[in-house]
Amino acid sequence: MNERNEEQPDRKVPALVVSGFLGSGKTTLIRRILDDAIRDGVRVALVSNELGALGIDRALLGQGGDAYVEIEGGCVCCELSDDLIETLQELWEKVRPDRVVIETSGVALPFDTQLNFWREPVCRWLGDDMAVVVVNAEQVAEGRDLEGTFSDQVTSADLIVLNKVDLVSDEALARARETLQRIEPEAPILLATQADVPSDLLFPPEFLDTARAPDRSGPRPASRPHSHEHFETEIWEVPDGLNEEAIEAHLAQPGLLRAKGFVRTSAGVQLVQVVGRRIEIQPGEEPIAPELVGRIVLIRRAP
Repeated sequence: MNERNEEQPDRKVPALVVSGFLGSGKTTLIRRILDDAIRDGVRVALVSNELGALGIDRALLGQGGDAYVEIEGGCVCCELSDDLIETLQELWEKVRPDRVVIETSGVALPFDTQLNFWREPVCRWLGDDMAVVVVNAEQVAEGRDLEGTFSDQVTSADLIVLNKVDLVSDEALARARETLQRIEPEAPILLATQADVPSDLLFPPEFLDTARAPDRSGPRPASRPHSHEHFETEIWEVPDGLNEEAIEAHLAQPGLLRAKGFVRTSAGVQLVQVVGRRIEIQPGEEPIAPELVGRIVLIRRAP
């Protein structure tokens, strides 16, 4: 690592901010980025920001080691911004990454997260940055939760990944694209299923070019006017052996925006996810820490 530092003392590292509303598919996209990085021998430092405090994303990602840090319990765009700066600097000093990826919580704002790149000391080594906003096509097609946080996220996008297009009809997909273009006409829209996006589209050659890294020696830009909504989380302690019908019945709650966690059923450990009205229960792919099993994070708007 010392030799690497001496060879590239002034190099700039590109940063990708992956944002999107609750349940859009951000973690799936991050898994693909990590898989591609391992395949290509690229060193990625990942900061994942969860709204709940269970560490579910770490269990789902299952890789990264010292290059992966999870910041829980708030948003890195505002109340945890100091934690973000400290974490990024620690990763820089410890890992010397080739790329930085920040997965914000589903209620964070990417532009406000990017403003932190102007702060010392990370402004010295962070290069070009881009905000990728992942959007659930089903959510847009249904016209669900499109105001406030969702709109602010989309208008911050440099690239929109319209995900889960396999869940909607061609007509609904066309309406979803029109809606996104109306909210943010300048950002290109990339269609995806299971967040299958090639890394070279997220890290194009011009993005990796350190010669075009922005000059952050001056004052940082002003924050855009936005409405930062408030959300609340609850932990549901799920008893072992509960069948899928009972789990689905409990989660069919009005006002529930998102749920995520692991439970132990007669079929083994299952990953439970709720996005809007859709409830998905599927086998947990990775070995899951025992303390995570039997707990589901429920997210609603605060009253």
